[in-house]
Amino acid sequence: MPATADDPPAWHHTPVRVGLVGAGPWARVMHARMLAEGPETTLAAVWARRPEAAAEVAAPYGAPVAATFEELLDTCEAVAFAVPPSVQAELAVRAARAGRALLLEKPLALTLDAARTVADTVAETGVVSQLVLTKRYHPITRTFLARAAGAEVLGARSCYLHGAFLEGEFATSWRLEHGALLDLGPHLLDLLDAAVAPIVSVQATGDSRRWVELTCEHDNGAVSQASLSGAVKVPTAQTRVELFGPTETLVFDTAGIDHAECWPVLRREFATAVRTGISSSLDAAHGLRIQRLLDDASRSD
Repeated sequence: MPATADDPPAWHHTPVRVGLVGAGPWARVMHARMLAEGPETTLAAVWARRPEAAAEVAAPYGAPVAATFEELLDTCEAVAFAVPPSVQAELAVRAARAGRALLLEKPLALTLDAARTVADTVAETGVVSQLVLTKRYHPITRTFLARAAGAEVLGARSCYLHGAFLEGEFATSWRLEHGALLDLGPHLLDLLDAAVAPIVSVQATGDSRRWVELTCEHDNGAVSQASLSGAVKVPTAQTRVELFGPTETLVFDTAGIDHAECWPVLRREFATAVRTGISSSLDAAHGLRIQRLLDDASRSD
């Protein structure tokens, strides 16, 4: 019988088999749990540089540990990355050339050239790609962006502040070296780009490892600012965007958001993209656009 509108989606019958690369805190807290919970996906295997760490991530879900990256590719149809940007850029290219769909972290890479290679390879191979810009998958964020689309915005202020660089397991070497611009910047640049208008230029001042301030010009003439720091003592992480115009002020604030509510939406949309072969707008090409803005900011600092 032909399918009808009432039939369950394809992933209901055949969950997407996703291999996870990485065994750090974000892989353990978010990726493995999200992928294993399904029903749209299954955690096909975990691979990391340290097999014992991969085993620790895989064990709660009964997932196998791949001995090599190539073995991981053999077990899955999509690959999720929870590794530093330089590692992601190298392995994502190999996964795309093997025909695997990609669930990518931000930033796409450490450098613009490496990010361009990832995006170009995705385009050449035609594989599905999607970015884990977590906040974009929350209903509150989507309501805010829908309201912003109908507003006249003259200027905007935003911030993303936390103290994770000060201590703890998220104070990883690449974050401590490159700071808030590469780690937190993609989130705010993406939100400002979507909420105000496409960003055409970015200027940065400050020290990305302490506090960096971005000034963005948008193609509608609006100007926005973004304050970024991962090295300040605050009770909880703060992400806030304020849009100002002649009629009303629109505010997005993550203070009331449970980020775990983003994961089912992210998982469902990624599985749908894999099964349909159609990437969402938050794909590798979008990641490259954000990387260009990060590169502009780093050159002006």
